[in-house]
Amino acid sequence: MLPINKVKEIVTKYETLEKSLSEVNIDKKTYVQNSKEYSSIGEIIVDVKAYIRLVDDKESSKKILEDSSSDKELKEMAEMELKEIKTKEEDLEKKIKLFMLPKDEADEKNAIIEIRAGTGGLEAALFAGDLFGMYQKVAAINGWRVEVISISNSDAGGFKEVIFSVTGKNVFSKLKFESGVHRVQRVPKTETQGRVHTSAATVAVLPEAEEVDVKIDENELRIDVFRSSGPGGQSVNTTDSAVRITHIPSGIVVSQQDEKSQHKNKAKALKILRSKLYELERSKIEQERASARKSQIGSGDRSERIRTYNFPQGRVTDHRINLTIHKLTDFLSGDVFSEIADALQIQFQEQQLDS
Repeated sequence: MLPINKVKEIVTKYETLEKSLSEVNIDKKTYVQNSKEYSSIGEIIVDVKAYIRLVDDKESSKKILEDSSSDKELKEMAEMELKEIKTKEEDLEKKIKLFMLPKDEADEKNAIIEIRAGTGGLEAALFAGDLFGMYQKVAAINGWRVEVISISNSDAGGFKEVIFSVTGKNVFSKLKFESGVHRVQRVPKTETQGRVHTSAATVAVLPEAEEVDVKIDENELRIDVFRSSGPGGQSVNTTDSAVRITHIPSGIVVSQQDEKSQHKNKAKALKILRSKLYELERSKIEQERASARKSQIGSGDRSERIRTYNFPQGRVTDHRINLTIHKLTDFLSGDVFSEIADALQIQFQEQQLDS
């Protein structure tokens, strides 16, 4: 049973925020912050109030059963009510517990996604292109916007590497479990004997950090400029517009050469660097929190194999939750992407509750 005083505090907080939002002299920053929190509590407030009523009803029924002067019919009604309360109580408790879990402040952020072709040569590059297409379709279904930051095409199609941002509501919370190694099993177009080949691509999903999240000291950066190069190493730019930024304390290196302007390349590189530093700090905090846990959905480590896409059998298997769906085409088109994404989210929340 949840501590009822803690549950009642949610109602008090909600009412306090509601009152503050109607104040005339509230400053813009506080209004936005309070409005956000008010909206968040608003999603659970009906369940919270229902739970408080249930607890009161439960106490009343218990008193009837404990009262020796209560007649038999009244006691029978009280017993029936307690059984009904127990079922409703368990459901409401779970919802409220999930709401009371510590929030990941990154969940509401936009995301920067990096896809890189791994083992498998040209086939891996084609698969990296398939994954990029999948995330574009998932974004379209959710009303998110995709913007390519950096792209390195493969000679046979697909990508050696593609980095892009996804902007919209709760993007990171829905895509954060995509980090890791994605493995594909299929017959390549160049395969003459119909043999199934296994290739892989790595995905890294980073919460997009704002300047307020990460302060970068210019003195800790080494910035090198050079000429952009295209396929085969030929120069595609006659000026030193490409930028490579090294963050000396962490050793993180980010290069950007897609834009013709050095200024724009530097801005894009700093955007990626800021997100990498933010994720580095988040990972440290998460590792500390997870040290007491026996299991996790995944560390977000891009070296961890998380999913297999088997084309001959038309199936997708997520190895972290042992879930297989035989809807490969629909999954890659984004239509049933949420079946695995939601299952990952639910299991992650259940592990948090257990710990």
